[in-house]
Amino acid sequence: MEIRPYDPDDDERDLWALKRAFEGGLGANTGGDEKGAVYEGKLTDAYRERYIDWVERCIEDDPNCVTVAAGDDGLAGYAFVLPERLSMIWDAAVLNEVYVAPDHRGTGVADELIEAALATARDQDLPLDRTVLDVDPNNDRAKSFYDRYGFERWGEMVARQL
Repeated sequence: MEIRPYDPDDDERDLWALKRAFEGGLGANTGGDEKGAVYEGKLTDAYRERYIDWVERCIEDDPNCVTVAAGDDGLAGYAFVLPERLSMIWDAAVLNEVYVAPDHRGTGVADELIEAALATARDQDLPLDRTVLDVDPNNDRAKSFYDRYGFERWGEMVARQL
């Protein structure tokens, strides 16, 4: 498995497939049918276009902000650290997403992706010397993974409909 920066010319299709799986897993696995339907409902062609455009704008700022795990059969996972210019959102590096396809879990791919993401974050000039991310409280697997890497609870995110 090769860990490398995202290449928009070669990886767009696979990145979108992984993003769909990431979002579908958030909905179905951490919130039941209602949450699953909400997450699935947003994954339209228009959302895909906006997401891919956003990824491309981010990698223009920092080519290493999206790291992929690439194998012979396509991408197995990705990690997405927001570019440094967006660090003021949390006054820290923001680990936006980490996802590994189910067939590649338990193989060390997630470890390689998080190490690459942390290296990208360390290279940023940050107001606070830390990396933050949002983890669904029902995602025990993710929480255990981040605990293993020394992430600690730091507040609680709340949300409301607009």
